[in-house]
Amino acid sequence: MLLNREQVAELQEFDTPTVWNALECFKLRSNSIGFSYPGLLLRTPADKPMVGYAATAKVSGLVPPTDAQKELMFAYFQDVLETENPVVAVVQDIDEHPIGSFWGEVQATTFKALGAVGTLTQGGVRDLNEVGQLGFQFFSTDIMVARAESHLVDRKCPVYICGMTVNPGDLIHADCHGAVVIPIEAALKLADVCRRVSDAELSVLKPCREAIKKGEKPTVDQLRTWRSEMAKQRGKVEL
Repeated sequence: MLLNREQVAELQEFDTPTVWNALECFKLRSNSIGFSYPGLLLRTPADKPMVGYAATAKVSGLVPPTDAQKELMFAYFQDVLETENPVVAVVQDIDEHPIGSFWGEVQATTFKALGAVGTLTQGGVRDLNEVGQLGFQFFSTDIMVARAESHLVDRKCPVYICGMTVNPGDLIHADCHGAVVIPIEAALKLADVCRRVSDAELSVLKPCREAIKKGEKPTVDQLRTWRSEMAKQRGKVEL
């Protein structure tokens, strides 16, 4: 089931690490998959996390595109139009050493007009000032000066972004820490679980903050008790 605008906005209230913590409670996958490894960085200003459904593609920048590859761009535009809003354009540069930026002001403006809110790309971005003012979120592994021969080589396919596999239509949550794929089975309950997981952490945060305020140091036994209580509260999270 797809999320409505209100449910998407609700997920934007939480940072991506909190979303990952909440997803851990669902036990739907290994704790070592489903999120981006180091290297994917937020390049433009963002007041809130980016949440949206993936429209996927692969690009290359080493040699000029064929006529058929030029047409893939327009097919990808159609994919974005047909993907549930909000859309995240998820693009993998397949070159061993990427040299050409698929993303710049023209692409960002075009994709925003089509309903996209940002991109995750294992590859390059440029025109950061202009795109930042546009309000389109750039997450990338590289910043580049040139477009080179960047063009689409595939679309509507699984892509690989910093260790994270993304399929067309996957729900993405991303902020300055990186990105996660939200399993569809967890989407509707996720915001509530995020709140409960955050509340459980107060078992440790509150007494530690109080100790800091007073200039005191907690004992190891106290820390053991507080952390035990946090684990207990997390175990009570109902799915």
